[in-house]
Amino acid sequence: MINETLVNFSRIQFAITALYHFIFVPLTLGLVMLLGIMETIYVITGREVWKDMTKFWGKLFAINFAMGIATGITMEFQFGTNWAYYSHYVGDIFGVPLAIEGIVAFFLESTFVGIFFFGWDKIKKTSHLLCTWLMAIGTNLSALWILIANGWMQNPVGAKFNVISMRMELSSIWEIITNPVAQDKFVHTISAGYVTGAIFMVAISSYYILKNRDLEIAKKSLIIASAFGLLSSLSLVVAGDESGYTDGQHQKMKLASIEAVWETEEAPASFTLFGWPDKTNRKTHFAVKVPYVLGLIATRSLDTKVTGINDLIKEAQSEITEGVTEYKQLKIIRSELKEMQKNNNNFNLKDFENKYKDYSFNNLGSALLLKKIRPDIENATTEDINKASLLIIPNVALIFWSFRIMVACGFWMILLMILCFYYFSIKADFTKKWLLILACLTLPMPWIASELGWIVAECGRQPWVINKILPTFAGVSSIPTSSVIGSTIFFVVMYTAMLIVDVFLMIKYIKLGPQYLK
Repeated sequence: MINETLVNFSRIQFAITALYHFIFVPLTLGLVMLLGIMETIYVITGREVWKDMTKFWGKLFAINFAMGIATGITMEFQFGTNWAYYSHYVGDIFGVPLAIEGIVAFFLESTFVGIFFFGWDKIKKTSHLLCTWLMAIGTNLSALWILIANGWMQNPVGAKFNVISMRMELSSIWEIITNPVAQDKFVHTISAGYVTGAIFMVAISSYYILKNRDLEIAKKSLIIASAFGLLSSLSLVVAGDESGYTDGQHQKMKLASIEAVWETEEAPASFTLFGWPDKTNRKTHFAVKVPYVLGLIATRSLDTKVTGINDLIKEAQSEITEGVTEYKQLKIIRSELKEMQKNNNNFNLKDFENKYKDYSFNNLGSALLLKKIRPDIENATTEDINKASLLIIPNVALIFWSFRIMVACGFWMILLMILCFYYFSIKADFTKKWLLILACLTLPMPWIASELGWIVAECGRQPWVINKILPTFAGVSSIPTSSVIGSTIFFVVMYTAMLIVDVFLMIKYIKLGPQYLK
């Protein structure tokens, strides 16, 4: 039977490390681009103030970057420690983008991070600028390959099941790279990071102006960050809209959960602004709907319906039933393979593989959901299949509210960036105390939105670790539950300590300000 405690703590541990790691990732993505912009202006104008700005914000970038590296490494280790069967089953596919990220992107950004900090007086200005932009490119490429790997988990394309190895194997790296889910996640994530960097710079610069110190650097930082933040926040809206459409095409259960759509919405589907999702009774109480909006986002049309959770459950029942048939066929094939290997010394595995290469096992993963109901999938009854189909419903209320709070934070940041751009970048008016205070108070908001975004993305995929290929409970390692619980506690303590150190160092150098560089 399934060890639920082991599965839950393996999930909790990965969720904790991912959420801690993602505290640092968005700021790294945003600040590195702003560093490139500021140093470019320095090289063009030759004014030392822009060099000082780049060095100051670079110091804060370095603190954040170091913590991001430290928290990110353990996430990859968990695929071997806590998710060994997952790594065995899809390692040939999932490992490729992660390997490229490590060999190309991570080494690129890490190498040029060192040159950025220690090469100011050792190489020419233009050469140093090139290194800064290569560092920025490496950072973004690192995010790209990680999100390609994650996007494959959401929409597993470019792979096929091998009846010999009993694993998923790579069939097209190009399909994985061009996976629409991965591309949308990349644009959405880096846009969120750019907004985070802009809000951070606007908030700290506003603090300096309120304190009447480091005014020249603070004002120039506000001008740059406001313009960059406005463009980034608007691109985030476009990326979010595209993600909604992609979910409507490839992850219908996630979309239905985000909108708490229990019954299929006939075209044009309405968007649920607010409501109270009730998973037990499969309905949303007190729903406030906006006509047409969901149809436009999810289908880009006014004549296409949006499938509800109840109908998706019915589809899952059919997929599980077909998956049971495939599971039975696979057992027959495996028995034939063993018999041929036993009786034929000249047996050719490649010929056997080619014999069954056209067999479809598209619903085998759906059949594996039955493992949570009974150990012998092939003997599943209609009642068992109906029970298993209910497992495809994620935590609707969590996803529903996480999405709405995330969107509310996003629109607030857009409004702030519009105001900042108008007063700081266009009018060069830094006297609006209310706006400066508002900018400071908004500082935590991009992190709240980013963390909630990951909750929506990852919880919306459940119960799958790989969408419709491998259930989450089937991917865990066969290790003692106590080991996972103990390491989880260790990670919480260690990461909390690291976060405290990060915040302490950030506050320390923010209080010192640009003057400490003199």
